[in-house]
Amino acid sequence: MEGRRVIGLAARDTTGHLSPYSFNLRKTCPEDVVLKVLYCGMDHTDLHQMRSEIGQVTYPMVPGHEIVGEVIEIGTKVEKFKVGDIVGVGCIVGSCGECQYCEADMEQYCSKRITTYAGIDKDGTPTQGGFSSAMVVDQRTLYKSQCRFVVRIPEKLALEQAAPLLCAGVTAFSPLKQFFNSNKAIKGGILGLGGVGHLGVLIAKAMGHNVTVISSSDKKKVEAFEHLGADGFLVSSDATNMEAARNSLDYILDTVPAFHSLETYLPLLKVDGKLIMVGASPENVQFSPSTLILGKKTISGSFIGSMKETQELLDFWAEKCLTSMIEIVKMDYANKAFQRMEKNDVRYRFVVDVATSNL
Repeated sequence: MEGRRVIGLAARDTTGHLSPYSFNLRKTCPEDVVLKVLYCGMDHTDLHQMRSEIGQVTYPMVPGHEIVGEVIEIGTKVEKFKVGDIVGVGCIVGSCGECQYCEADMEQYCSKRITTYAGIDKDGTPTQGGFSSAMVVDQRTLYKSQCRFVVRIPEKLALEQAAPLLCAGVTAFSPLKQFFNSNKAIKGGILGLGGVGHLGVLIAKAMGHNVTVISSSDKKKVEAFEHLGADGFLVSSDATNMEAARNSLDYILDTVPAFHSLETYLPLLKVDGKLIMVGASPENVQFSPSTLILGKKTISGSFIGSMKETQELLDFWAEKCLTSMIEIVKMDYANKAFQRMEKNDVRYRFVVDVATSNL
């Protein structure tokens, strides 16, 4: 049985071009929350998946996994939320709830996770994302009384500011947590100053780290210092300054979602330093094993964050009174916005005002 009829924007082929698409939500189940979408962030991963460059895609596909909405209907077993609550939905809308990762509040690594779009929902239908007028999401409570897949937006947090935190923000926050409340001074590097990177700078600074931005040019240098509070700025093609910064960083958060050689950046790490990859490049990266071996350096990855971490980040952001740099657009500008995103022509995250757009 189908649920309510909604309208959104969908990619219909590998060109990734978005056009209006009307479809039915699945039937509302007892543990479900139905929300009216208010805002949805735009992510570089959306672009890759709209073009079927990452994973398998079933078209038509409605993208969007940084969703802020208002609860308009709840299932009969929902107790944590009520109609009128402002909530968020990130990259995952389902998991098995039984494996070791679900039990450990790491459901994003569950092999049966259901992605917000381009996934298969529990009724066998394709999941569709937040570029739509409404969504239905399973909010059920699993282990340790942590609510899965729907989070509460703090009252003091502007809704358009909350949207980028639900993917880009938690993608930076999750790996940076290991360096939080350290008993030593931490010097970190943020590689790439886009949507994830600029949030990474803000989060790392709020955690008390000394933060150096690493970029391919100096175009964003003033913004990095004046708007984001960075402590240092390195241009990767400036061999003199890169050499001077050798062995200076405890970690590098690599947010670049395109091909790049890690050999340029690994020398910046101290002995036992970590390069953490969070940018989903469709191509393989390059590095020399000897660079890792001789410096006891580590390359690792981190995939978004758990819903528990997402709620932690929202609360942390509100507590620290942080503000990201976003550009709000309407739905009819989405294709142009993705074109600009691909050219790095945005400071630093597009957020779609879905509720007031003409759908």
